[in-house]
Amino acid sequence: MVIPALLYLVQNSLLYIALSNLSAPLFQVTYQGKLVTTAIVSVLMLQRRYSTQQWICLVVLSIGVAIVVLEKQEEKEKDSNKPVQSLTLGLASVTIACLSSALAGVYFEKVLKRKDADATQPVSLWMRNMQLAFFSVVIALLQTFYSSSSSSSPDANSASSFWHGFTAWVWILVGLQAGGGLLVAAVIKYADNVLKGLATGVSVVVATVASTVLFRTPLSTQFTAGATLILGAVYLFSNNNNNNVPGWKWRRSSPPKTLVEMKPILPK
Repeated sequence: MVIPALLYLVQNSLLYIALSNLSAPLFQVTYQGKLVTTAIVSVLMLQRRYSTQQWICLVVLSIGVAIVVLEKQEEKEKDSNKPVQSLTLGLASVTIACLSSALAGVYFEKVLKRKDADATQPVSLWMRNMQLAFFSVVIALLQTFYSSSSSSSPDANSASSFWHGFTAWVWILVGLQAGGGLLVAAVIKYADNVLKGLATGVSVVVATVASTVLFRTPLSTQFTAGATLILGAVYLFSNNNNNNVPGWKWRRSSPPKTLVEMKPILPK
């Protein structure tokens, strides 16, 4: 599990570089390409099949998420004191981050669904999560020690700077993120990474609607258009009727023994 842990580290590091060199709207639009990238990596590594309708739905879903997120980011783009940015470095960082995210997710899915012939009992989902968490914590600690040692002006509060600002609400958010990570692993094991991406797109709509109900956040025409694209793409992707028209797929010289087929997640 050290491979997905390293890939997630590369992804998170590159996202900071991308955010430092791209405007927030451009970053949000380009980063949505991870949905299509994940589908392509799934085809290459897991020999999964998608129809033409499903490929179009993934692109439409990416556009819909970008439209919804752009509405929130446009209000924050009013800072005139901005550092010098490199468009080439930012776009390269986003591209590699999307590829790292896809490789890590699909590799983790392959490990979760792999059946070892020598093992008498398959490794449980909890054990895989513990393995991934262990390597992630070790890599994060090494990165933290390297950052603290390379600091040229350590202050008196450097010993407690790591826990600075960890209030009760922050610990609640950490617990929610940990629970969400367990749910993501379950989704990957019993579904796949592409469906996880679809659920993430729907969660953007649900979170915005909840914000409207709880905090009286107004809904704009831009959000309505983006939400319509997201929900329509999810429905058409999960209820694909073009079974007689196969989409583009990857073929090996010797076909795999098993092929993972997409199953509807919404009633027809």
